[in-house]
Parts: sequence; structure tokens; C-alpha cells
Amino acid sequence: MDSITWLRPEFKGREDELVNLAAGADLVGVTRSAVSNWAKRHANFPRIALLTGIGDRRMKYVPRDEFIAFALTQLNKKRTPARKPASRRPTTRLRADEIAHSERQIARLIELEARQATALANTRQALRKHRERLKRARRGLAAEVDAVHRLEHTEETSRADPTAPADGDVAG
Repeated sequence: MDSITWLRPEFKGREDELVNLAAGADLVGVTRSAVSNWAKRHANFPRIALLTGIGDRRMKYVPRDEFIAFALTQLNKKRTPARKPASRRPTTRLRADEIAHSERQIARLIELEARQATALANTRQALRKHRERLKRARRGLAAEVDAVHRLEHTEETSRADPTAPADGDVAG
């Protein structure tokens, strides 16, 4: 059973003169939240005449004529902005500022490009140096490996033929 609470008993029997807040919002073309804000912010919002339902399903009804009068007053108010709007800059000023900004960016990027070109040149030089060191190290390693192989070959040969002169021995 729905709970009914009359807050303005003079409207008993005149329920057709009442409108619930959601229907009132639709009636005047605003959102439900706009009506809710009006009710919270304005002391002169129409007083609730009837409450129906229980808990969060309660519906609030106000006199339709009072609601429409209040809504029209709100909708016809001349709105003042919360803060004074900034004066608009002329298009020529906007373009001049845009050009100045672009020129600053280009100068910054040119300087960055020069620094990066220097860094790239230094990197390439270091890369060439280390590649050359790598080549020398590989040649040195190959020479040492070759010398070890020759030495092993010579030792194997002298073990196989004891009469053959060893490297550094003079046959005589």
C-alpha cells in the first residue's frame, strides 16, 4: 500500500491541480536535475503539497500553476556569467602570436637538430674507432692462433721424426 502524506491539505480533492516534479520538468522542458536544483536553491520554490510512496520511491507533488509560474521566472531570467568573459583578441593578434610561437619552436628545433647532429657525428667516430680496434684484435688473435697451430704442427712433426731439426736448430 502506498503511503500518502498531505503537506498542504487544502489540495485534498484537487489532485488534478498537482504535478509531480519529474512530470513538471517534462512540462517546462528542463531536466529533472534542473528542477531538483531549483528546489534546493530557491526558497520561493513551490511548497510540496503531497508526498506519495515510501523510501527512495517517494514522489513529490506541487501545484501545477505555482510550478509553471516559478519555472517561467527561472527560464526567463537574464543569466549573468559567473565571471566576466575575457575580451576577444583580434584575429590579426592571434595570427601574429601563432607566427611568433612557430618561429620560437623552429629555432629551438634547429638548435636541437645541431646538437643531435654533433652527437651523431661523435657516435659515428667512436663506432669507426671501435670497429678498427675490433679488426686489429681479431687479426692479432688470428695470428696468435696460427702461431699456436704452427707450433703444435712442428712439435707433432718432431715427435714423429726425431732426426728432423726442431725450429731454431741448425742442421749441421
